Amino acid sequence: MLRVLGMKYPVHERFYTWQGEGVHLGRAAYFVRLYGCPQACPWCDSAGTWHPAYRPASVSLLDASEITRAVAEESPDGALVVVTGGEPILFDLRPLTDELHRLGRRIHIETSGIAPLRGDLDWVALSPKPAGQRPLPEVVARADEVKIIVHEPGDIAAGLGTLAGLREDATVWLHPEWSRARDGDRAVLDAITAAVKANPRLRAGYQMHKLYRADDLDAHSDKRLVPLGGNVALGY
Repeated sequence: MLRVLGMKYPVHERFYTWQGEGVHLGRAAYFVRLYGCPQACPWCDSAGTWHPAYRPASVSLLDASEITRAVAEESPDGALVVVTGGEPILFDLRPLTDELHRLGRRIHIETSGIAPLRGDLDWVALSPKPAGQRPLPEVVARADEVKIIVHEPGDIAAGLGTLAGLREDATVWLHPEWSRARDGDRAVLDAITAAVKANPRLRAGYQMHKLYRADDLDAHSDKRLVPLGGNVALGY
């Protein structure tokens, strides 16, 4: 596939905060959230990146140099750069990763793994969506960590069923979907506890940044109240 020179990325939001989940929990991180995702998960906590009822008034189109300049100006040396979405794997990230590496930054991606990876990435966090498009085997094999979102207890087995070929050293997290975590859903929380106790390779996770509301402190983050999955019944 040819590299697109001068390509621009649809940046839904960008903000400096800290990584709120997974292996790198608590580390300073600059997030670049790209617009667009075909998965349309009914509990998505970034529904503003795809839901037709919650599209932003505009989406900035920035090239790799513009994004890198923002990273340099708005975060200190040593902060991670996390490319997320939406679904960032849909874009050719090679121009962006090249620029960010020249800046000396470590680059992570958060993805459902539905397309080939394009770009020199230092860390791949895979969040499979078994009810939608499943991750490509080549992305599963490249994943450094996996985050299985648990909306119902059965999601644990379904998520694990997408991971054939996963490296032995990859960390596998079970994250309660935010509405379940927020409401203290015992069925989901107890299922995660039972799964971790039965298989010590698994880890119980949580979205700590939501307790701190850390992302809201940056002026560039999206402050709109968008319900989970665009469904007001699930709350925010």
